[in-house]
Amino acid sequence: MQKATLPLQRRFLVLLLSLVALGWGGYLLLGQLSPPDPYAQAVFSAAGSAERGQSIFETNCGVCHGLRGQGNIGPSLYHVSKRKSTQALIQQVVSGRTPPMPQFQPQPQEMADLLSYLETL
Repeated sequence: MQKATLPLQRRFLVLLLSLVALGWGGYLLLGQLSPPDPYAQAVFSAAGSAERGQSIFETNCGVCHGLRGQGNIGPSLYHVSKRKSTQALIQQVVSGRTPPMPQFQPQPQEMADLLSYLETL
């Protein structure tokens, strides 16, 4: 019995389509793994203090999210660091894209402190 083989042109087309699919998948994956922006890099390089973060939270976030993050006008933030990545949390805070949450961009050290506090909720 003779082994079935694809004609050369068809094998080339299959190979080309496979490479395109792999390239597109890699592009999408790398898009998800792209390096953080300079602000986020500065936040990631700072060592956060949950104690200082609590003070920042109470002053800037507590009115809407409750003084202990339990929720009020804004949603509860209990276990938020388990539901969202650090990068997503930074974007949420600084973007102001979720009304009525205002745009808020603390200094990188303050954001690192805030993130440390959010991890305790």
